[in-house]
Amino acid sequence: QVQLVESGGGLVQAGGSLSLSCAPSGRTFSYYPMGWFRQAPGKEREFVAAINWNGGNTDYADSVKGRFTISRDNAKDTMYLQMNSLKPEDTAVYYCAARNTKWGSGSPLSHDYNYWGQGTQVTVSS
Repeated sequence: QVQLVESGGGLVQAGGSLSLSCAPSGRTFSYYPMGWFRQAPGKEREFVAAINWNGGNTDYADSVKGRFTISRDNAKDTMYLQMNSLKPEDTAVYYCAARNTKWGSGSPLSHDYNYWGQGTQVTVSS
């Protein structure tokens, strides 16, 4: 069974930092594009960041550009999201996702992703 497992969420004060990780089990995603999405209470799931198969291309939502950094280490089969200058409006459940398109590019569209993690809670207090 293929799973994506997020880790690193938690509670942080506004202005602080958190780092999320996403690692698969059941298969490798080292050559596949991946992304991060988030969903706040009462809101739809939204795009946060995406990365292509080798980390050479990244894309960010305007709301996180300049504050968040997506990266990956294919040798460790792990994707990361470094979140700095966190704001209360960043509070959400964060999901990692993977596309089933080898050598492909990331996408800001949730329906382009085939595999999803269970999510990790990020709470930013004011």
